[in-house]
Amino acid sequence: MKKTLALTAALLAATLTLSACGNSDTGDTSNGSDQFNDADVSFATDMIPHHQQAVQMTEMAADRASSPEVKQLADEIAAAQGPEIDTMTGWLEAWGQELPADSMDHGDMGHGDEAGGMPGMMDADTMDELEQASGEEFDEMFLTSMIEHHEGAIEMARTEQAHGENPDALALAEKIEKDQRAEITQMKAMLGS
Repeated sequence: MKKTLALTAALLAATLTLSACGNSDTGDTSNGSDQFNDADVSFATDMIPHHQQAVQMTEMAADRASSPEVKQLADEIAAAQGPEIDTMTGWLEAWGQELPADSMDHGDMGHGDEAGGMPGMMDADTMDELEQASGEEFDEMFLTSMIEHHEGAIEMARTEQAHGENPDALALAEKIEKDQRAEITQMKAMLGS
């Protein structure tokens, strides 16, 4: 009996040790870290619809943009932000938090620094104007709007870096800031050419 208890205790200790050594360095958060705070939850909850709107904007570029460079950039933004949406959704589920409502109509979210609005979010009128535009008009509107959108995402990412606790959320915030700064530089160059 003592041997069985000792063996069971040893196996439990080994399992817990291996679990603690898990995959925290790989960015795989499928098991969700239980180390998170309100800032991490707010970051994921707000960044999901923010990214969803950016993806919606990129989808418009497929048949409205005239510049191959704008189309390529739109594809790259969608390819980066789609998986980030999935990652953040996984965190919220693992943390037992409510997922943001799936709302592609962001008119209720405000624009810029309006009360209750997320930084850089396009209001419904701006999204409608973008959807009605085509050719060079679309390209210019897309780039101008996406620069503002990215600036908002950077602001949100910096808030997470200042106040967040979850290592994976902090790493994603740092990546978003770095990647979107580079894309802003690229878009400003495209507008200037």
